[in-house]
Amino acid sequence: MDRKLMEQQREEEERRREKAQELVQYRAIYQRSEDSRDADINYNHQGGPSVSLVNQETLGPASMQVFQGEGVGENEWKKYQVEQNERTLRAQREEREKCQKEQKHKELLRGLDLIQQDLRAIQLDALEEECKKAALTALKSYNLAQAEERQERERQDNQKHEGLELAEVLQMVTSDLLTECPEAAVKEGMGSAEAPRVLPDRWKGMSSEQLSAIYRQRAEQCADRESQRQREKQSNLEWGLQQLEQARQQVEEERRARELERERRAQLDQYNQQLAREQQAHNQYLNNEVYTNRPTVRYFSQFSTSSR
Repeated sequence: MDRKLMEQQREEEERRREKAQELVQYRAIYQRSEDSRDADINYNHQGGPSVSLVNQETLGPASMQVFQGEGVGENEWKKYQVEQNERTLRAQREEREKCQKEQKHKELLRGLDLIQQDLRAIQLDALEEECKKAALTALKSYNLAQAEERQERERQDNQKHEGLELAEVLQMVTSDLLTECPEAAVKEGMGSAEAPRVLPDRWKGMSSEQLSAIYRQRAEQCADRESQRQREKQSNLEWGLQQLEQARQQVEEERRARELERERRAQLDQYNQQLAREQQAHNQYLNNEVYTNRPTVRYFSQFSTSSR
């Protein structure tokens, strides 16, 4: 985009330069000073009086058009100007042809550059397609290797799981659980500090003493839970009363604020009414005392009645 912008700027400058050259050429050809209306005075053209034909004695002080020494070397100067104009036009034409050649050369280089860019883009697309194919091939090989590895791992896991299941079945068949041995459910401690513990896989149920202890502990927990619920209920009641009191205070504050706002608006209305009465009295004074001589339609219709 920067290159295109620079090229557009260069083309715009070239167009401006060509327009300026064409303007100079047009002025040199069609707007010469010797073709002007007063050329008969300055260049002795269009039937103007010649130095040799004018009798200076017949001309008065206000009619003098030709003076002594005027027009000396005029023909050489005109010839020099014509040659100078031809050289200038020739140089401008050569410069324009040179600019056109340079412009064509630049366009040719730009076209070659675009062709090279297209070829480079095609090559890059081909390389990208090859890279994509190679990446897809490598990914396919990697996925196949991962699938084979996963299948081998699953096979090993299945074999290990089947072995564990067979060992568990064998242990259950030969254990004391199926033989219903009550002594196998309790394991004595190895030391004096270690209490006997129950083996879950051999346990056959609790005794009546254990069940009574569990029921008693559950009743105590229910009583504690009920007392805690009563304390929470009392706390919620107190909190509700406190919130109710806060709400009542807030309502009272809002009522007082509304009353203050109502009083303020009443005072403001009274003040506005007083201002309105004063403004009305002032307007009446202006209309009745100051602005008594109002202009009529006839006063305004007397202006802008002529073209001047």
